[in-house]
Amino acid sequence: MDKLLDDLITTVKKNTKNLSVGQIKNAYLFAKEAHNGQMRHSGKPYIIHPVAVAKILLELGMDTQTIIAGLLHDVLEDTPVSFETLEKEFTQEVAYLVNGVTKLSTMKYTSRTETQMENIRKMFLAMAHDIRVIIIKLADRLHNMRTIKYVKPSKQRLKAYETMELYAPIAHRLGMSNVKEELEAISIKVLDPYACHEIEEYLEINQKARQRLLNTIKNRISERLIGENIKHALEGRVKSIYGIYRKAYMADKRFEEIYDVYAIRIILDTEIECYNMLGIVHDMFRPLPNRFKDYISTPKPNMYQSLHTTVIDSNAIPFEIQIRTWEMHYTAEYGIAAHWKYKLGMGSKKDGFDKRLAWIRQLLEVQKESDTNDALLLSIKSDFLPEEVYAFTPQGEVKALPNGSTAIDFAYSIHSEVGNHMVGAKVNGKLVSIDHVIKTGELIEVITNEKSNGPSRDWLKVVKSSEARSKIRSWFKNKHKEENIQEGKAEFLKELKKNSINLPSKEYEKFTLEVAKAYKFNEANDFYAALGYGGISATAIAPKLRDIYSKNYKAAEPEKRVIERHKASGMQLKRGNSVIVGDLEGCLVKFARCCNPLPGDEIIGFVTRGYGISVHRKTCPSALVSQKATAQPERWINVTWNKTVHGEYFNTNIEVIAHNRLRLFATIAGKISNAKLIMHEIDAREVEPQKSSIRITLSVESLEQLNRVIREIESVSGVISVKRYLNAETEM
Repeated sequence: MDKLLDDLITTVKKNTKNLSVGQIKNAYLFAKEAHNGQMRHSGKPYIIHPVAVAKILLELGMDTQTIIAGLLHDVLEDTPVSFETLEKEFTQEVAYLVNGVTKLSTMKYTSRTETQMENIRKMFLAMAHDIRVIIIKLADRLHNMRTIKYVKPSKQRLKAYETMELYAPIAHRLGMSNVKEELEAISIKVLDPYACHEIEEYLEINQKARQRLLNTIKNRISERLIGENIKHALEGRVKSIYGIYRKAYMADKRFEEIYDVYAIRIILDTEIECYNMLGIVHDMFRPLPNRFKDYISTPKPNMYQSLHTTVIDSNAIPFEIQIRTWEMHYTAEYGIAAHWKYKLGMGSKKDGFDKRLAWIRQLLEVQKESDTNDALLLSIKSDFLPEEVYAFTPQGEVKALPNGSTAIDFAYSIHSEVGNHMVGAKVNGKLVSIDHVIKTGELIEVITNEKSNGPSRDWLKVVKSSEARSKIRSWFKNKHKEENIQEGKAEFLKELKKNSINLPSKEYEKFTLEVAKAYKFNEANDFYAALGYGGISATAIAPKLRDIYSKNYKAAEPEKRVIERHKASGMQLKRGNSVIVGDLEGCLVKFARCCNPLPGDEIIGFVTRGYGISVHRKTCPSALVSQKATAQPERWINVTWNKTVHGEYFNTNIEVIAHNRLRLFATIAGKISNAKLIMHEIDAREVEPQKSSIRITLSVESLEQLNRVIREIESVSGVISVKRYLNAETEM
């Protein structure tokens, strides 16, 4: 007997929808045969993964075709099965769904980012055709995250970061709160396990008291509603770990300052009852000022609806109350999947289903206006933020925009022509600057003038929404081609200078055309124009410039000649004017990752084979060993820091050894944040009972600045020691 199949069929039969057991069984047998011999990282047969994905889709209430596609979602990518075979064995609908989920594993791109963005673009194109593609993909990612412990730690971090950056925001935008919260909870435990441990300890310490509080509140509300003969359901919940993390660590709040750690959800039958319930709640508990949100009259872009109010009980403990109908509850829990689970099916146009998908079409419009992946990535990061602001037009229409949006974003959300002819704005009747940052509830009137000269290029630096950015770029693209070409040439030359690329005039045109063709332009002027109107980000082209230059234009200087020339007299500034070396024209300078030298360290240079000068700290073990062992001592040369270097940042690594305690990591992170330094990577682990090692990679301007922040961290209670540490990687 096949226990896996029996379990799946039992789950299918328990589903309230009319699903085809026979078709699902056939799909299982097909997938099992296709994946025969393949294993998961856990060592278990691969078929357990598509079955788990199918079960998640069943929980979401999806239809037969989606369940089948979930079972088959990896066969095109990981097995010899073809698209045509899927069409023949199942249906074109199933084949399309599977193809939409499949990665572009057979296509070659110049970077991991480009590959990822092509996969994302394909996914959005498929989503626009059939939203079930992303629901399958989210189910796939959710099971992979549930089993992430079997993956290498380095890959765990990459997957967790990608999940936080892309899949959790998409789940949020689709209103699938259960999926979103689980993806965030697993990801943040991978990315910052130490902070999550602090939160879990905090929640565990207060668990019994918290449960008593929730039960007391629920009983009081229930007694009142029963007395008034109001049919209802009550739920008590604690804010998710990631929700607490965002406020405690990212917004730098104490646990006690997070007012919505506790929440009571009241579910009623009608919208009128929800508003009546609000009055009852405010009669029973004291509401906190400015803590009420009406998402019923003004739904979120993902169609989430609920009344939120924060109140305090007689013990002055704040908690949140959410009031909604059953229909709103289903939408809040299952989001877009509620369309299949609780409503009429694929053909329904009710309840704003088309409106809920408008953002996908908007993203695709952004991509059409852009010539690179930058716009799509920026749109995902800006428009998928979990917080939005809501403002009103003078006619009372509500506009939902990404948090931090300006009056310019608001103007373009009305119409491109309104944005293009904008000359000012009024907020609640008062004149404001056009870069005024919008707050929820403001009434905004856009002032236009038909004779205006159109948007400024500086607006691209101000706007937050992808819609506004796309429309501004479109205006420049269509109106000022010659100006765009000149602007693009200036940006291109600036980027060449930044990357120390110097070309003779006879090679400049050839080089430019090669770069243009790399971005699919046949003419250099078309490439310049795209740079000029912002279709291509100037900074994003740097890797491509360096790649083409180093492959085709940078002459490989014989190593012996390089070594001889370093003895020549005279000094020349290299790599952003930070290091002074001998007069080695055209020689690159890089900083060794094994010791990460900083301005203030004593340094020494090593002439590498074809990669310029590698700069080490003089105390670096790799340098000390190599100087003794090398048969070519002349390859070690003296280098010094330029005393006037400023504005450049250098990566460095520190290790903090500390006793475990609550909020330790938050305090350390606060010290680094107060020093206005950026942390790139954090790795925390317990090295002894109640003692942890926290390794942090951060950017600093100098050794002096690093020493200052080390002293600050040393002052933190519980910290035993702070020191720089060397990477295991040896670099010469």
